Amino acid sequence: MAIDFHAEKNRFTYTRRHADVSWTAMIEKLVEVRGRHAVDIGCGGGIYTRAFAHLGAGQVTGVDFSLEMLAGARTQTVGYPQIAYYNGNALATGLADAACDIVLKRALTHHLKVEDLVPSFAESLRILRPGGTLLVQNRTPEDCLMPGSETNLRGYFFELYPRLIERETRRRHSSATMVESLRTAGFQIVEEHKLWETRKVYPDLEDLAADLLTRTGRSILHELSDPELQELVAHIQEQMLFRGMQEVLEQDRWTIWKAVKATE
Repeated sequence: MAIDFHAEKNRFTYTRRHADVSWTAMIEKLVEVRGRHAVDIGCGGGIYTRAFAHLGAGQVTGVDFSLEMLAGARTQTVGYPQIAYYNGNALATGLADAACDIVLKRALTHHLKVEDLVPSFAESLRILRPGGTLLVQNRTPEDCLMPGSETNLRGYFFELYPRLIERETRRRHSSATMVESLRTAGFQIVEEHKLWETRKVYPDLEDLAADLLTRTGRSILHELSDPELQELVAHIQEQMLFRGMQEVLEQDRWTIWKAVKATE
């Protein structure tokens, strides 16, 4: 069963993690954040909304279609006067024209049908100031199917349950589709970058197991029954023990598309 982003029980699913330095270093390489207004569309629990604040953004706006996710995000942003959250979606943010300098759409586009990509990117173009930057972070089918390793745990999901491959790749758009959609929406400069983002460091296999069993921040695991998830956790632990691992550094493979709005 797919995750219900509107369920109260999932309010804190995307709040408890922090953006890793591997992500912030890439963002600083791609765009100047300090003093700018950044908008995080599909912000969920505000993990990356807060990261923009830590990078020195003068104003950060988080937008999400789930009131429950926004409620969870607000509990984590006490002491962040530069952050505000609004209910909206990727096709209709509710924000003003030319309102911001940076738009982030992280782990969002796989929830959109291919025919919604151009309208979604056009909405980002609308709210960006001239010369503003859109950053779209997601996985291509190729990113998803990287083999399992001591750092790429997601690879084991598909190794043990091949049926998830079709489910996962069906919702991921190819890089060619993403680039074409961005250009069709009106962006003039489009670049592609690859990122191995550190998700979390687990001090031991018990901590890793606990994180997996709660399905925290992993919508694909909601496709598994509880017994299947337990079997997956046991399989991953076995792989880690075989490699002599106790502490586990988990990384996810991503593609980031940087698109720039014309200055005129």
